[in-house]
Amino acid sequence: MKLKSISSKFIEWLKSPEVFGSKKKLIPGKWQLFEYYVDEGEELLHFDEDALKKNNILFVLSFLENHEFVVAGNAPVKLLEGTTEGKWSVARNFITLINTKDFRSNIEFQFAFEKGNLKLLKKDALGKIEFFGFFHCPKQKS
Repeated sequence: MKLKSISSKFIEWLKSPEVFGSKKKLIPGKWQLFEYYVDEGEELLHFDEDALKKNNILFVLSFLENHEFVVAGNAPVKLLEGTTEGKWSVARNFITLINTKDFRSNIEFQFAFEKGNLKLLKKDALGKIEFFGFFHCPKQKS
């Protein structure tokens, strides 16, 4: 009985996104920003879910199966200003938003998943946080 339980857990683990780099299979879908940090000069500003609701800020990042992305919303994130669509690619734990018109405008984020949420982190060349955002799939929100 115990052996069956352990083997079923092992099989479930093998199917999980953490195995064999299949985390990228979790990326496609709509991701709504619910909290973020952004560096505005001398300080790191924090905007939680209540602040976003209070200021009517909505920001949705859609990753399509065909490796295209669409940005919609009104979040005042300078890093993403002017970025509305393009291609996306994944290498290890980095996701790149590719500007098809100007490759110098590509934006690379580190990404991770935690409790069904997507976390995107962008640092500058000196390691200073430019953007750290937390996203959830709107249909999964409880």
